[in-house]
Amino acid sequence: MRRIALLLFWVLATPICAQDYPNRTVRVVVPFPPGGAPDLVGRTLANRLQERLGQPFVVENRTGAGGNIAAEAVAQAAPDGYTLFAPSDGPLVINPNVYEKVNFNPLKDFAPISLVASVGLALMACPSVPANTVEEVIALAKKRKVSYATSGFGSSQHMVGEMLKASAGIDLVHVPYKGFGQAVTDVISCNVDLIFGAISTGIPHVNSGKLKAIAVTTPRRHPGLPATPTFREAGHPQVAIEAYMGLLAPAGTPQPIIKRLHSEVIAILKEKETIARLTGAGLELVGNTPDEFAKLLREEVAKWAEIVKISGAKAE
Repeated sequence: MRRIALLLFWVLATPICAQDYPNRTVRVVVPFPPGGAPDLVGRTLANRLQERLGQPFVVENRTGAGGNIAAEAVAQAAPDGYTLFAPSDGPLVINPNVYEKVNFNPLKDFAPISLVASVGLALMACPSVPANTVEEVIALAKKRKVSYATSGFGSSQHMVGEMLKASAGIDLVHVPYKGFGQAVTDVISCNVDLIFGAISTGIPHVNSGKLKAIAVTTPRRHPGLPATPTFREAGHPQVAIEAYMGLLAPAGTPQPIIKRLHSEVIAILKEKETIARLTGAGLELVGNTPDEFAKLLREEVAKWAEIVKISGAKAE
């Protein structure tokens, strides 16, 4: 009843709130800690929206349960445009299929604004791990336990690990963290053997020699890691995935506000500074319409339902 009352209130108030939006601080919820691609995208959008619209856009890193805690908080927030969600694909399309129960519906509780960027994933290893290729990783996993770190259970990094396990017929020990920053620290220290992470966040560690890149999940080699083969080249074409980041609002947010935010995001993605910042970090800029984003989410939820069913990955 509370949700219905809120929706009714904001529908009736739409002409007023849309005219002067925003007139106070806007909260941008990122479901992961600083240091990863979602945080980079969320902060880039928040900074530029603040400058363009003249009101504070404050990033809130609300972590936990693979992004479910943040998603639930945004889903229950007032649909007034003052709470926005800047997640990766994990909380939106993977978690609802992996977790036994999530307290939000990704297709009903959010109003998509725009898909912002996408990025492939890289399999990277601690420098002392005696494996430099996919086949050597597979051979090593058949001799001893091999662990791999990710930014959380149910994340795209976790699921690509499941894809490799299924494709190669091996077992890998999944070590989930609350974000890429914590995970990569343990792999650099060789407390964990491998890590799946966004190419954008992995490149600096590979270039510095702290990690060695094994393969990437993109259809083609990434320009930031030109010497690193794709999983297709390594003989495992099934290991293919690109994570993506977007911006959403609670369902019921007035359409004039959604349209305003969409037009601003598209304009921001065309700015030279934004292009340099995000593509320089290894991301590919997208930018689409709310309807196109909604269609993608429907397709992705169905796709991941099949992948998760095959992998058997489940969380309570």
